[in-house]
Amino acid sequence: MNTSSLPRIAVLATGGTIAGQAGDASKTAGYKAGVVGVDKLLDAVPALGLVARIHAEQIASIDSKDMSAALWTTLSRRIDALLAQDDIDGVVVTHGTDTLEETAYLLHLTVKSTKPVVLTAAMRPSTALSADGPLNLLNAVTVAASADAAGKGVLVAFNNQIHSARDVTKTSTYSVGAFRSPETGVLGFVQDGRVEFQRTVVRPHTAASEFAVAEQWPMVEIVASYADASRVMVDALVAAGVKGIVVAGTGNGSMHATLTQALADAVKKGVAVVRASRVGSGHVMRNGAASDDVLGTVSAGTLNPYKARVLLMLALGSGLDDLQRIFDTY
Repeated sequence: MNTSSLPRIAVLATGGTIAGQAGDASKTAGYKAGVVGVDKLLDAVPALGLVARIHAEQIASIDSKDMSAALWTTLSRRIDALLAQDDIDGVVVTHGTDTLEETAYLLHLTVKSTKPVVLTAAMRPSTALSADGPLNLLNAVTVAASADAAGKGVLVAFNNQIHSARDVTKTSTYSVGAFRSPETGVLGFVQDGRVEFQRTVVRPHTAASEFAVAEQWPMVEIVASYADASRVMVDALVAAGVKGIVVAGTGNGSMHATLTQALADAVKKGVAVVRASRVGSGHVMRNGAASDDVLGTVSAGTLNPYKARVLLMLALGSGLDDLQRIFDTY
């Protein structure tokens, strides 16, 4: 087979369970994440050579629970640099599942290219029986090599499904089908080399986004509302110099009365406050005169608290203050 005509895809490895290793192949817990290097990941999937010409880089070797904003900056800028090259047709990022949805959304808003960027991961370490990483990696490269994936923003290929980075979230602690897009559903599927998209992305992203990663990220934290919540966390964060707070509220972003007063005080001190929901699906409506207009808070819409934090960090880091417009747009 003449492979010179195949797309050239950059595979950037960051660690995670997909690069995990355990002493017992029958165990899917108790492994060490990020141990296996990108070359070994690729060697385990010889069929990749039939799909694309691969350029591989090891960007990090971490458990994704330890993802940092500094690594986000490094990753976003490296992807931009690679996609600016004429001989790179797309990028695949291997990642841990724990914070994949946050990294994917961050890249969705900061990468400045319409070429495909696809994240993938695994729920079982590479040494496990029936490891899911090799097929997920093959499918991710297949999606990145597809002309149909261009212009759709950052994608997540997992368990034969293709998700938008904006919508996807982890919904299981153990299942190989751990990722879902609860409110909107998948974009399409990839199976046996076939890539099919059944819908597209309408909100602005990547080259149409107004954001860029920063050297210094503003401090934005998340607090939750629950029965008998206190104001201790909010007051401590304000004293520590936090620039923004996202609330994982109950129901439609509602907040305990004590927490509401603490957040109102925080807003008066210049802290941006965004209401999201801890529920897992649905959207948070802007309450207008009933809440947001009085308190000075912002509705996160359909973003979960963790993605709302990503967007708030980018907005504050870019010096933007029309936050409700930002959340309504992205």
